[in-house]
Amino acid sequence: MSKGYDLTANQARRIALAAQGFGESRRHEAPGRRHIRKLADRLEVIQIDSVNVLARTHYLPAFSRLGAYDRADLEAEAWGRKRSMFEYWGHEASMLPLDLQPLLRWRMARAAAGDMWTGLSRFGREKAAYIEGVRAEIEKRGPVTGGDFATGPRGAPGWWSWSDGKRALEWLFWAGEITTLTRRNFERVYDITERALPKAVLNQPTPDEPDAIRELVRRSARAMGVATEADLRDYFRLPLAEARQAVAELAEAGELTPVKVQGWGRAAYLVPETKIPRRIGAHALLSPFDNLIWFRDRAERLFDIKVRLEIYTPAHKRSHGYYVLPFLQGETITARVDLKADRQAGVLRVQASHAEPEADGETPGALAVELKRMAGWLGLGEVVVMPKGDLAQRLRQAL
Repeated sequence: MSKGYDLTANQARRIALAAQGFGESRRHEAPGRRHIRKLADRLEVIQIDSVNVLARTHYLPAFSRLGAYDRADLEAEAWGRKRSMFEYWGHEASMLPLDLQPLLRWRMARAAAGDMWTGLSRFGREKAAYIEGVRAEIEKRGPVTGGDFATGPRGAPGWWSWSDGKRALEWLFWAGEITTLTRRNFERVYDITERALPKAVLNQPTPDEPDAIRELVRRSARAMGVATEADLRDYFRLPLAEARQAVAELAEAGELTPVKVQGWGRAAYLVPETKIPRRIGAHALLSPFDNLIWFRDRAERLFDIKVRLEIYTPAHKRSHGYYVLPFLQGETITARVDLKADRQAGVLRVQASHAEPEADGETPGALAVELKRMAGWLGLGEVVVMPKGDLAQRLRQAL
């Protein structure tokens, strides 16, 4: 280790991988709801995204860490009658353990006061009476979908082509007055929060905002293992000044230990008594929205590669493809694959496959095993490798 550093880059990476659930072998032949609950508690937040070219992203972190679980079990934990999670803005739209709900009420209160996306905030000011009418209608009628409020004035093309009714639902959701009761074909079914969530959660006292933010930073630190102030702030998208204050207070109280990580160029923090794993033997395909890599600056520090989401990049400018999953082999990212579930043909298409500098002779075979495992989990009978990318020929041979 270079003089003056507390952790090497490799040690920091192993700590981060273990904290994120990659330090344990996928030893469960049939992971069930208990394993999903445990994983959600470890990660604290699971991002939701609607892109379904492979599988919607909220299904993928559990597969990456647990193996071929039943997606219906995750749906039951998120949207079933005996749920353990709820939906709100955690790190973007997210599934979160229920015990986080009181810790996010400050965000709901800020939203209700107008601290939300600019256009929606303006809508809230201009249409307050209308929004209250929508809330009263839900309270009277019961669960609703956006389709129930799809008529009415619309804005300009794009995001704000939503009807006023759908915008009102989104405002109420941000303000915590309604929440997702369940989903039908991925469409949210909303209800009044007091009816949708367990009373045991709703009856929990509301922490003061500084206390809540400190606890969110604590949880972020445990979920990431080792993290900079920016990492800790980004995990729950916390406000800058408040997060900085929380990190400083936790460090002063000895709840976070400042450390220097070789190559990071900025201070980092550990939870006291964190153990450094001797090795990590992971094999996993990572969603582009996976907690481990969603903050691109952190992903580059951990793995020395630039991870970019190219969904919104014009096709001719993409480096690796449309829906690209990095392949975690052991402790490093050794490849990237652009994947598509061709459900009609019953195949998992590898539209492009690229090797990373850390790839070795075992990479094609290890990646082939993981692709077959994913295809089986998705109910697809075959993996088809297209010729694009410098790893394609070797991957095809391995399959």
